[in-house]
Amino acid sequence: MNELLEFIKSNLDLLYILILAIFIGVELIKNVPTVLHTPLMSGANALSGVVIVGAIIVMLQSDPNNYLSLALGFVAVVLGIINVVGGFAVTDRMLQMFKKKK
Repeated sequence: MNELLEFIKSNLDLLYILILAIFIGVELIKNVPTVLHTPLMSGANALSGVVIVGAIIVMLQSDPNNYLSLALGFVAVVLGIINVVGGFAVTDRMLQMFKKKK
């Protein structure tokens, strides 16, 4: 528990940036027009792919006894994969709506 408190104290500025990024992201996404949802989904898929690669790299570089970094890396990989698969499924479904019916 002391290690966690020391980490938070030494990285307080990064925590503030993370909280600010969360609030800005929520406000930006909330105000996106409906027409832009499909192009933004493609961008989100690309970003999720970067998150997956980054999480795998972090997991490979972490100490095998550091269960916190391994668990966070695993959660990042799983959530990134879910986001990519869901994004492709939604995009494919939207593209099916524009195809001519037989």
